[in-house]
Amino acid sequence: MRWVDEFRDPAAARRLADGIATAMTRPWTVMEICGGQTHTIARYGIEDLLPEGLTLLHGPGCPVCVTPLEIIEAARALALRKGVVVCSFGDMLRVPGARGDLLDARSRGGDVRVVLSPLDAVQLAARDPSQHYVLFGVGFETTAPATAMAAELARRLDLDNFSLLTSHVRVPPAMAQLLSDPEGHIDGFLAAGHVCAVEGLADYPAIAARFGAPIVITGFEPVDILDGLLRCVLQLEAGRHEVENQYARAVRADGNPAARATVDAVFEVVDAPWRGLGVVKEGGLAMRSSWARFDARRRFDLTVAPADEPTTCRSGLVLTGRLLPTQCPEFGRGCDPDRPLGAPMVSTEGACAAYYQFRRSAIEERA
Repeated sequence: MRWVDEFRDPAAARRLADGIATAMTRPWTVMEICGGQTHTIARYGIEDLLPEGLTLLHGPGCPVCVTPLEIIEAARALALRKGVVVCSFGDMLRVPGARGDLLDARSRGGDVRVVLSPLDAVQLAARDPSQHYVLFGVGFETTAPATAMAAELARRLDLDNFSLLTSHVRVPPAMAQLLSDPEGHIDGFLAAGHVCAVEGLADYPAIAARFGAPIVITGFEPVDILDGLLRCVLQLEAGRHEVENQYARAVRADGNPAARATVDAVFEVVDAPWRGLGVVKEGGLAMRSSWARFDARRRFDLTVAPADEPTTCRSGLVLTGRLLPTQCPEFGRGCDPDRPLGAPMVSTEGACAAYYQFRRSAIEERA
């Protein structure tokens, strides 16, 4: 299949891995920021192709994983209100909050429904004026346009029974915060191609220059990942710190102006909490005051109080690249996809789920 098979070609992958080994003269540490890239790395055993001395760190690039506990608790509280229906993507239903998840709220009588698109939630509200429908909108810059479109459609339909509880976050500020961490060590980044397909490249040159770290916009297939790593290593070896677009087949420098305009009309940039990272400066999006009518936090006067992670879950360390999933004492023991302690074991983009699915030998070694 064009644009897929050629990016999974074993011979091309081997050539790129050999190129990385040839280029390296000293150890380097590179973080891939996207959970989709993490799954590709685990699924295809990319780390096994890399030369000794090139360390990959798995970043917080899973939107479900970085949604803070307090937002999940707010969604649970809404679901348990009489006359309120919470609409969510499927992954979010099993992500633990401080007191349970949305499936738990459903088992206690709450009305929680899975939607495939934010616009589905608007249609449900339009068909059923007897209930108030709340869209639980989470994700990076990639999903924010669809959430904004849902708000615009609800306004166009003049719906009084629809609102949004959102936890949309912005990736570049989180990358800057990770590079600022004195306890971390990241030489370069593989940035998320789908985020850049929306937002473009404008935010990245300042980060690369400020921290002296190359940033390579990368796709999601094995050849993409290895090509991105080679480009990053070549820059590091040459002492350069530039922004490169490996994923040019899908990413333009200006991204998607129409999508950005839709988001800007509904949301404004704010400081926002990320699970594992704490509050990230300018790391999130909040609904503008002109959209208060459709903001569930304002409509229901929600109090979103910070909540602590369970002490047994090391997801915060996994999300910041300080701990591999297999280094968590609970991995494959007290925590697995059927009994997840944290979001990275739930989500289809979570690092813990990737290791559990594709690195079975790591689980067997711990048995």
